[in-house]
Amino acid sequence: MAAQKATDARRHQSDVETDQEVLRHNRAALEAALFAGPAATWPRAAEKATYLLRLLGETAEGRDPRLKQLIEAVLEDFRRLNEPAVC
Repeated sequence: MAAQKATDARRHQSDVETDQEVLRHNRAALEAALFAGPAATWPRAAEKATYLLRLLGETAEGRDPRLKQLIEAVLEDFRRLNEPAVC
């Protein structure tokens, strides 16, 4: 029974490591696409800034309630300003 548990734990660890590697690869591909050149429009620049703000939000500093609130406010501004104008 202990041997089976150890085998299952190793298999699970291997799966986790594989998943993490896929995530790192996907993140690198996304960053290469996002930052391949300068933004041509404000919405594209906001998309890049949104990505960076979300990365900041994942850090210990980004989980500070005050900073978290500021990040959310900026992201909401981006969403609001990106909506089509209603006449």
